[in-house]
Amino acid sequence: MTLSIALTHRFADFTLDVAFDAPPGLTVLFGRSGSGKTTVVQAVAGLLTPLKGHIAIGEHTLLDTERGINLPAHRRRAGYVFQDARLFPHLTVQQNLTYARRFLRGRTPSTSLDEITDMLGIAPLLSRRPATLSGGEKARVALGRALLSEPDILLADEPLAALDAARKAEILPYFETLRDAGRIPILYVSHDMAEVARLATTLITLDAGRVTAQGPAADLLSDPAFHPAGPREAGALIEATIAAHESDGLTRLDAGGAPLFLPGLSQAPGTRLRLRIAAQDVMLARTRPTDSSALNILAGVVREIHQGDGPGAIVALDTQAGRVLARITKRSVAALDLAPGTACHAIVKSVAIAPESVAPGLAPGLSPGLMPTAKPFAPNA
Repeated sequence: MTLSIALTHRFADFTLDVAFDAPPGLTVLFGRSGSGKTTVVQAVAGLLTPLKGHIAIGEHTLLDTERGINLPAHRRRAGYVFQDARLFPHLTVQQNLTYARRFLRGRTPSTSLDEITDMLGIAPLLSRRPATLSGGEKARVALGRALLSEPDILLADEPLAALDAARKAEILPYFETLRDAGRIPILYVSHDMAEVARLATTLITLDAGRVTAQGPAADLLSDPAFHPAGPREAGALIEATIAAHESDGLTRLDAGGAPLFLPGLSQAPGTRLRLRIAAQDVMLARTRPTDSSALNILAGVVREIHQGDGPGAIVALDTQAGRVLARITKRSVAALDLAPGTACHAIVKSVAIAPESVAPGLAPGLSPGLMPTAKPFAPNA
């Protein structure tokens, strides 16, 4: 089911006016602090009533100010994961988790406590209280509590912002699992481009309460003119499959028939991955280098060149592996005589593709998962 949102709301010094759709998968709301991301999520959850708006999950309306419809938060079937977990400190982990069941309101659960705790690896924590948990453990328990309410939509408001890199690495795979199950839309707030590249199927960027871009994440991130976090954060996504683990410790990937080499990965051959290659880690050459230590060289054709106000430019190159971006200087563009249609080569160091930029690939269709298929909406249940 698709989440459709159209909202207008005014604060003393800020006006929100947005409209977009969040299809099944994981939609990231991206923007700097104060852009309106959390306001949107709170409106969907029913924690804020906008001046004017319409919110629907498929054919089921949660809010329609013109028709006088405004379901209260407890009837919206929205699982909400906050930045600070917000677990009940006086309850055990198990009690925090089972608290979510009261929101089923007579519906028969289709996932068990054991299934959710096994998926999130929190079964050993059930007897403990939140004060004894690490940040990563609290985040997993909060996610489990949201899932046990069997929501029609999952809302995550910067759920990893308070965690260090190691704890983030613990949690990201669980959001990937939920994303690839494709059962319900996930609305995920972030201002971290690495999270966007790893998780997003759909990307909505906000600035000063307005939508500035929206669409499939892979398409937007491959646009040389699109870099809402600044040109240093530009980078494209490509899909690849693990072909083999080589004897020298490298893993060979097949990206559209082109080989790519990364430091050894743990996943088995045949695993589909998506990679984010940062534009600043790509060099360009008109002819293929022959005396170079670089292993990853992709032949391609320049598709577009975006030149900013400063000395830099971002070049979009179509290769066998997919669209690749290169951040180089305008002087280099001139020296190489680059223009749309020019044949050249993208050179990427294997070590430049950071571990956090390697993620399980998006499933080609709906894949089975722990999330149940959404049941018919019964607002009075």
